Amino acid sequence: MTDEPAESFALARAAAGVLFFSDRDRVMLVEPSYRDYREIPGGIIERGETPREAAAREVQEELGISPAIGRLLVADWAPEQPEGDKVLFVFDGGTLTGDQLAAIELDPGELVGYAFHDIGRVHELTIDRLARRIVHGHAAWLDGGTRYLEHGERTP
Repeated sequence: MTDEPAESFALARAAAGVLFFSDRDRVMLVEPSYRDYREIPGGIIERGETPREAAAREVQEELGISPAIGRLLVADWAPEQPEGDKVLFVFDGGTLTGDQLAAIELDPGELVGYAFHDIGRVHELTIDRLARRIVHGHAAWLDGGTRYLEHGERTP
């Protein structure tokens, strides 16, 4: 126990997302209707949910499919103003089957499209901190590891 005031503790929001792959060098990015850059499927973790449960729920809500959510690829501590600190989890969605791709029904209130993009183009398509997270997630997917990041950067 500590005698520190509660105001000194981090109050981070938590979010979870999923990386889907079409082959070894292409990742799915979605086009939100409310942002001017691409994202990965995912969102804020709700009270009582685990990060994996939140990732699965968000994929179902946004894409209309319920694929198995695999292992953790990335955990990222992301201080951000004015929103405040966040802890972001990125899970492995694997490679979607043709049937799963055909079953995708975008939530029109959230998404206007999706596509698979070469990993080398990710920095052109989204914001830097998310692009770094995606690149590290892709690397973790390839080597079977997990990456701990701080603001999208790998720490020693």
